[in-house]
Amino acid sequence: MPTETPRKRNVDGERRAEIGRQRRARTRARILAVMFEIYGRENGLYCRVEEVCEGAGITRKTFYNHFAGMEDLREALTWEVSHDFLMAVIASINTMPNAAQRAASAIRYYIERGRTDPRWAWSIVNLSAGGVVFGAETFAQSMRTVEEGIDDGEFSVSSHLIGRDILMGTTLSALFTQLRQDTPDDYPAQVAAAVLKGLGCSALVAERFATAPLPPL
Repeated sequence: MPTETPRKRNVDGERRAEIGRQRRARTRARILAVMFEIYGRENGLYCRVEEVCEGAGITRKTFYNHFAGMEDLREALTWEVSHDFLMAVIASINTMPNAAQRAASAIRYYIERGRTDPRWAWSIVNLSAGGVVFGAETFAQSMRTVEEGIDDGEFSVSSHLIGRDILMGTTLSALFTQLRQDTPDDYPAQVAAAVLKGLGCSALVAERFATAPLPPL
């Protein structure tokens, strides 16, 4: 009878390990997809572990093999929902010389995305209600933009913390408003102009940057 060689045992073991990693990745992706489906609706904020498990067709034990709890899952989903879009926004606004223009453009990108993708908008609203507004990456980026605007004398708001809250809070509220009621086509530009005025820009500057052509992402 042929004897199994150490090399064959090693290859078989590596193959089994790879199959296990792929299965684990698929299960994790399924959990995240179910969570996005739940958070992408109006009452999604109130979902429980049991609802996620039922939707993904897994047991609670399997859920906890992948995530420490709902907070851990929310953090993972926030990254999945926000990271790629944020990177695209940053790549676009980094070509703009003024913090005011970067802020106005970012606001418009987010509100326009919410207009065309309600499930994404609901997921952002629900995730923000249960964690860091727009996610930690976007939160930090908005702070940098406000700090740059204050340092360069573009924003006269008294505190970068207040400035960040004006920018983030107004944009999040605008997303929610858009989901619940009809808004005019120029609503993103109106919101952007209002935020810039709140940060201390003149009405002329606010209107100019809020209505400037917006490069496609």
